[in-house]
Amino acid sequence: MTAYTPSALDKVRIPGQITLGIELPLDNDWSPSGEARRLADGRPAGVPDLTRHAELVRKVDGQGFAAVWMRDVPVFDSARMGDAGSVYEVFSHLGFLAGITRNVALGTAAVVLPIRHPMMIAKAAASVDALSGGRLILGVASGDRPIEYPLLGLDFETRGERFREAVAYMRTAWMPGGLPIGGGAREPSLDLLPRPVRGAIPLVVAGQAQQSDDWISANMDGRFVYPGTLERLTAQAGAWKVAKGEGGAFISAFHLDLAEDPGEPLQPFRFGGRAGRNAFIDHLEQLREVGVDHLAVLLRRSRRPVDEVLDELAGDVLPQLGSLPIRAAA
Repeated sequence: MTAYTPSALDKVRIPGQITLGIELPLDNDWSPSGEARRLADGRPAGVPDLTRHAELVRKVDGQGFAAVWMRDVPVFDSARMGDAGSVYEVFSHLGFLAGITRNVALGTAAVVLPIRHPMMIAKAAASVDALSGGRLILGVASGDRPIEYPLLGLDFETRGERFREAVAYMRTAWMPGGLPIGGGAREPSLDLLPRPVRGAIPLVVAGQAQQSDDWISANMDGRFVYPGTLERLTAQAGAWKVAKGEGGAFISAFHLDLAEDPGEPLQPFRFGGRAGRNAFIDHLEQLREVGVDHLAVLLRRSRRPVDEVLDELAGDVLPQLGSLPIRAAA
């Protein structure tokens, strides 16, 4: 029997438990103090403070978090979206993070497949995976920003079909036997190097990507769903577990404003909430019970300094996650 080789997905998926990751950028620009600092810096609304970016990513890497996550925002649309993401081009950013981290999974949530040629995505992703020692989780999506498509001369309405084509191409390109050249044929004299460390890179779909649930369960290794109510996450996680069993990862996100008082109850707001660490741990336990494997935490609304919150999460929350009772397998 061939021994199982852990993948990057195993950093965020521990059977019966829940793991915690951090979503970039590592600033608190959406807090009152962050907004005042942005105005003083003269930065446009939606453009994050990246002055301590590398320092804080190294901190996360050394504190026991399971992953860092970034979004793919090629164009800053200040008029309609008002969000520049993490500013940097996604694969350049991943390569930089591969060089300054050693432990965390590097996740994208998510690379927009239809606006790039799949050969170049496959090459870039395999390069990041090799440089990071097999730590890439490639979150993929069809894109929800229509402005990007006409800028590139692409049709927005057919993005679902191109998404499927890109997934099929990448899966084939990462395998030995030559480069896909169309029509199901491969050219043995052409190869796409480097290869992923474990032969393939875990693919996680963000949102629905214009695909059916059956196609997603058959072709994806994980699901990354938008923050939602506990009832909605229960239904989504339950459907995923039925379709995929224990082999796939179910991931969501949470915008956290961690209160200084550990006993402060959870006060929900859109996409997250304000809570003391005790209530946040209780919330994580609820998510674990309904089948959430991993939660990516965004700290942009934090009223406290980001590094202070990271220290409390690492010192007082992460140790609790490992001591929660193991959830029975579905």
